[in-house]
This record gives sequence, structure tokens and C-alpha cells, in this order.
Amino acid sequence: MHCGPPDMVCETKIVAAEDHEALPGAKKDALLAAAGAMWPPLAAAPGPAAAPAAPPPAPGPQPHGDAGGAGPPEGRGVYIREIRAAEQEAARRIFYDGIMERIPNTAFRGLRQHPRTQLLYVLLAGGWCSVRPCPALRSPAPPLPAALCFALTRSLLLTCLVPAGLLGLRYYYSRKVVLAYLDCALHTDMADIEQYYMKPPGSCFWVAVLDGNVVGIVAARAHAADNTVELLRMSVDSRFRGKGIAKALGRKVLEFALVHNYSAVVLGTTAVKVAAHKLYESLGFRHMGSSDRYVMPGMTLSLAERLFFQVRYHRYRLQLREE
Repeated sequence: MHCGPPDMVCETKIVAAEDHEALPGAKKDALLAAAGAMWPPLAAAPGPAAAPAAPPPAPGPQPHGDAGGAGPPEGRGVYIREIRAAEQEAARRIFYDGIMERIPNTAFRGLRQHPRTQLLYVLLAGGWCSVRPCPALRSPAPPLPAALCFALTRSLLLTCLVPAGLLGLRYYYSRKVVLAYLDCALHTDMADIEQYYMKPPGSCFWVAVLDGNVVGIVAARAHAADNTVELLRMSVDSRFRGKGIAKALGRKVLEFALVHNYSAVVLGTTAVKVAAHKLYESLGFRHMGSSDRYVMPGMTLSLAERLFFQVRYHRYRLQLREE
């Protein structure tokens, strides 16, 4: 089973607000001013009045974990900064919880994206009578609609169990594949975030901090071959969604790409919820196409998996400058 670093992004619900970092240097200031023009400020999030602005940091060397972003002291609102070594476990928990939410979405809501599979299930549910002897027929029964099977067998339970069984199998295989995907991720890049994202040039991992607690994550990974940076591992704790945290995390990656002169930001997602796709579009990403042939890390491609697990992979791109 191939277990390379996956390219899945967790979906999040976005309403408002973000927190920009202050970056030194005239060139970076100019680039971030351009970023502000590309992505206008968000409306203020509903709730209590914002706390007064934090005082500037004291002069002197800053801790390594804060190298990627400045913000108010912990406990004074949400801000984005680079992850610290002690926060890796919290980041893994948010990632795990976000991916586990995909199981019912992929199994049930995602079925609407696959009309051929729907048709197959209708035929399977309607033709169950063809694989068991029907009392009214002496020869093997041809595929028959469920209503006709009920008329012949007078068994409402058997008639209803078939579609319920198909949905149950979809949930089982969705859970199986997603757990295998998580096992891959938690043994590759998410096993040592500092080693995979903080040490290599062109990569980074940020956290959203609220009241001293990590409530959201996002990562960036460089692709030197085409001078792009990939946005991935975006997720927000379900208790803190609707506050603009995901949008702030996304903008952090866009600012990172501008400062480091990447030509574009790309991402791939199997998200089913519409809110996730609206988020990417609101950040300026363009939908570049989708595929139903995507092989998610952890998949075995068995016949049962192909029958009861389908996922649609979407590609997005935000062009920052022409090469």
C-alpha cells in the first residue's frame, strides 16, 4: 500500500475576520500591501468588541516558534503564527478530527456527485429478487424492481434492507479508507511537523491561536519544479468555526507565497461540503478541474472499495504572477 504524503484539505466554514502578520522590510511591506489590494479586508466578526491593539514586542531575539508571524499576546484574540514544537500534538488532534468528519460526508452526501453509482445502487436494490428464488417463479428470477419483489414476497423488511445495506457498506468502506489515509498521514508528514515543514526551505506550518490554545492549522509546501507553493492541511477546530479563522489561515499561505516570490498557490481537495469550495473561491482560487479517478493514499483499489467508495478530487490554483 503506497503511503506518501496525502493531498487532502479539511473543509471549514467561513464567515468573517482575519489577523494579518506584520513583516519587516520595505520589500515585504510592499508585497503585503499588494496582497491587501488582492484580498480586501474582511468584515469584523460578530461578537464582543475587539480588544485594544497589543503593544509592539520588546526588542531582542524572538522565539523560533514566532518567526513566521507577529500577533497579540496569547489570550487577546485569534492570531496566526508558526507552530511550536509543543503544539504538534494539538495540531494532529485538529487534523484527525477534521478528517474523521469526512466519513459520513463522503459516504452519503458525496453520493450525489456520482450519478453512475446511484444508478448502480438502484439496479442492485431493485434487482435483489434475481439472486434469490421468488416463490411465485419456478425458474431463476430476472432482475425486478423492488416494488414487484415486494408484491411477490410480501416481505417489506427484505425489500427495505437492501438499500439500507448498500448505504451501510458505503459507510463501512468510507471509514476504512479514511482511517487508512489517516494512518498514512500520521506516519509521514504529520508524524514530525517540524522536520517535514519547518526545516525544509519553502515550507512552513502555522497555527491559529485563541486564548493560548491551538484552534486551527495550515501548511505550505514548495514545488521547485514549477515555482508554486501548495496549500494543505487546513483545518479548524469544530468548536471555533464561523469566526473567519480558516480564511485567515488561507491568507497566511498567500502572503507567504508573495513574500517568497512564488508564481502561484495550488491546492487539491476531496471536500464535499460547498462551504469549503466557497472558501477557496473567496480567497481568489480558480477551479481548475476535477477527477473521479483520484487514488487517495491508503486505498487498496479492491473491487469492494471501487464499488462502495468514490471520491472526487478538485484542483484549485491562484496565479500570483506570470513566469
